[in-house]
Amino acid sequence: MAVEFVGIDPDTDRDHCPTVWANVEAQELLLQGWKPDSATQAECEGSSPANAPVPDSEAIVRIPARMIPMIREACDAVERAQLR
Repeated sequence: MAVEFVGIDPDTDRDHCPTVWANVEAQELLLQGWKPDSATQAECEGSSPANAPVPDSEAIVRIPARMIPMIREACDAVERAQLR
């Protein structure tokens, strides 16, 4: 797996911080973030087109907006890999 570290949320401590990676080989973004509280989880599930609970094999991850540049960078890395 070709995982490239992109960045860590600069406003959190180094033990519990949202992080972004790009796996250019698999063409995927990898995100570490905070788990939502039960109200946020329910709101997300209720607003989805399927209106179904999130499966155990998936998760809702909260990422702060200040990390958008890092997410864009990870998207760019994956897109560049598609052009190779």
